[in-house]
Amino acid sequence: MSQPIEDTEITSATLQHAEAISAKIDAAIKRDPSEFRVLTGDRPTGNLHLGHYFGSLRNRVKLQREGVETWLVIADFQVITDRDGTGPIKERVHSLATDYIAVGIDPDKAVIFPHSQVPGLNELMLPFLSVVTDAELRRNPTVKAELEATNGRPMSGLMLTYPVHQAADILFCKANVVPVGKDQLPHLEQARVIADRFEARYGHPAGQDHPVFPRPQALLSEAPSILGLDGTKMSKSKGNTIEIGMSADETAKRIKKAVTDSDRHITYDPEHRPEVSNLVLLTALASDRDPVEVAEEIGDGGAGTLKKVATEAINEHMAPIRARRAELEADPSYVDGVIRRGIERANEQANATLHEVLESLQMSY
Repeated sequence: MSQPIEDTEITSATLQHAEAISAKIDAAIKRDPSEFRVLTGDRPTGNLHLGHYFGSLRNRVKLQREGVETWLVIADFQVITDRDGTGPIKERVHSLATDYIAVGIDPDKAVIFPHSQVPGLNELMLPFLSVVTDAELRRNPTVKAELEATNGRPMSGLMLTYPVHQAADILFCKANVVPVGKDQLPHLEQARVIADRFEARYGHPAGQDHPVFPRPQALLSEAPSILGLDGTKMSKSKGNTIEIGMSADETAKRIKKAVTDSDRHITYDPEHRPEVSNLVLLTALASDRDPVEVAEEIGDGGAGTLKKVATEAINEHMAPIRARRAELEADPSYVDGVIRRGIERANEQANATLHEVLESLQMSY
């Protein structure tokens, strides 16, 4: 049986091991993408922005185009883990699905679904909770951070079991690869621990010679760290983002108000000039160039020139995506159909997985 998770902090050895496995997966995908199934997704807490786009969405499109089977969960239940209300959640679910398709996800090949509509997925939390401890969950970095930020407010049971719900998202569809940043490695380790412990404690269905769940591995993202336009962490709630669905004019207005500094000479120095470097980075990502080269080209042009160049690069890059998004918004029934088909496919898979689980538990009556 897997040993208890004693420390969920990410050590250098842990990161090096994850990087080595990730490199092997990347090479294996290039050889034969049919061996892999990817699960990734987002919480519908607001509209997706350029941080999401450059940080993960482009990579999802790349993986799908390489031939990897792609499942995209819209984690709507997780919206209520740490807040009293959901907001316009139905609209946000629709908006996320629209963004996925607009940026290039092929809806005829991907499975796009909100996990609230997949009862079998959520039912997996019951047997999964039987193989984890309260202490392990409280050591999870996300749960620890939430506990520290409550200012005395009791933490919800749903927040405490957040890592288990994430494991259910991953394991129900038998995903064996999850694209993540290094800060999410503990969540993936929790999913592997659950898969291992379930097998050790309950085994697998009679006549089946392999575990119910594969051990999901991390495909580490090399996504750059993108700040908000005010120099702080990019956040939907702060209004410091450029949303995927924003118009060119709205983008220009946001960038015009972006924080810079008093040095007229533009350089790319994320450590000492984070705000300026962030605009340089966004320009480089949008134009597929090196940020140092972008900064050198602007030189003594100052913040005004930097903002002008950034606006042009971002709007040019996003123009076809926004045009596609406008088409989708004009035909909302199409996106609704994609979501319904995703829900149907996800339920088929969840019910099949749950059947195996109940067989293993000897609860098939």
